[in-house]
Amino acid sequence: MENEIRDNLSNPEKLEKLYREDRKTFRTAFDKIYPEIENTEPAKFWKARFEFDNKPDILRAFSFSEIAIVIAIGLFAAFLIKIPDLFHLSSAENYYQKNAAIIVFLGLTLYTVWFNRITETKRILLTALAFLIPAVYINLLPSVNQGDSVILAFIHLPILVWFIFGAVATGYKFKDLNKRIEFIRYNGDLAIVYGLIAITGAILTAITVGLFDSIGLDIENFYMENIVISGAVAAPVIAAWLIEKFPNMVSKIAPLIAGIFSPLILITLIVFLITIVATGKDPYNDRDFLLIFNVMLLGVMGIIIFSVSETLVIRNQKFNAMILFILSIITVIIDLIALSAIFYRLGEYGLTPNRLAVLVSNILVLANLILIMIDLFRINFKRKEFRILELTVAKYMPVYLAWIIIVVFGFPLIFGMK
Repeated sequence: MENEIRDNLSNPEKLEKLYREDRKTFRTAFDKIYPEIENTEPAKFWKARFEFDNKPDILRAFSFSEIAIVIAIGLFAAFLIKIPDLFHLSSAENYYQKNAAIIVFLGLTLYTVWFNRITETKRILLTALAFLIPAVYINLLPSVNQGDSVILAFIHLPILVWFIFGAVATGYKFKDLNKRIEFIRYNGDLAIVYGLIAITGAILTAITVGLFDSIGLDIENFYMENIVISGAVAAPVIAAWLIEKFPNMVSKIAPLIAGIFSPLILITLIVFLITIVATGKDPYNDRDFLLIFNVMLLGVMGIIIFSVSETLVIRNQKFNAMILFILSIITVIIDLIALSAIFYRLGEYGLTPNRLAVLVSNILVLANLILIMIDLFRINFKRKEFRILELTVAKYMPVYLAWIIIVVFGFPLIFGMK
């Protein structure tokens, strides 16, 4: 799309056709190349047009029918999450553990199907089946006396349904690497907007509970169990809606956050490694510390991928590319430490579902990090385009998907629910 916009700057009819065919992709591509073409008259025109379209005047920008549909999808997600209370089921905790992720991504998928006007019966049935199979399967797994393999299935299920959502969000073109890259960037935007909504919701909760408490009414439990839980699963739909309506605004926030977070995470990791050495903390014999170690590793990996997807629209790409290169090296070191600790514990205590899952996950992350590190070296010192790194990240996604499917569907059977 970027090349098509560049090639047709002097052809307004073609630009308008490209925009009408795929508005979201056109806006994303335009924002990406705008620094290169900002002095041209067509670029100024489209910039003004997008900025006018994205003025936050809800009454002008949105139809009431559109708002009603978004609210209806949000309420549907809220209804699904409240089923244990509405039908007096015995254990809400088990229900949330099994179904919360499915409900969140189902809401996002329904919004995507509606927004993209997906009406083909085959695609709708395929999407419904893709959610129905894991939903039925996960709810058939034991709710009491759960073995490690079952708990691992619960933990990995959200990533599986995220991939299902990704297939729909890419227009059922998940094999298209460009679509995968756009999906990764979209998730970064989604996380940021959802975070802002969550912060706003937390402030509103504190104010509401405080106001009612001041007049002698304790509504905290009621508010948390009904409003907060319902809002948590409905908010992603609202976030997706805001991204679609204000893409220009969100496209400015995400690169800024990526540019700020990468150096901060780098400094934190350096201090963390120094502290481990100074305090003599031992991931080899401290199981809880090793668990935290791995969670942190996965979090940093996610931040690297998010930063990669946003760096192309950051003006100071060279600085951010160098920060990411150093960050990838340190993260590889941390992963190697974690792997050595896992191998040590395997030798000392034997094979369990947890240790096997953590071992393979770390190996997959390490391989991905090494590929990213190599690409970042080529970008920083061989003057390669940043595009090669995005393609590497996109190509590796099916590897994670294959492993997630094995853990969710294979582990409970292989280990006999233990």
